[in-house]
Amino acid sequence: MDVGPVELLIVLAVVVLLFGGAKIPQLARSLGRAQKEFKEGLHDEAAKPDDAAKTESTTTADGAEGTDSRPE
Repeated sequence: MDVGPVELLIVLAVVVLLFGGAKIPQLARSLGRAQKEFKEGLHDEAAKPDDAAKTESTTTADGAEGTDSRPE
């Protein structure tokens, strides 16, 4: 399914009618910020598994996390 110039003009006309000419730059700016945050979020999620593996607490055989199981 190809999107041609006629379809793009129709979509643009609908956007102008819905939001008005003055709101379009603000809408485009908001979409750009959202895209940037989304990409940063994807980058952060990709880095998390490495960080989680490094900071993961050790579990002893009895299931206690991070505690010394030797009696004092």
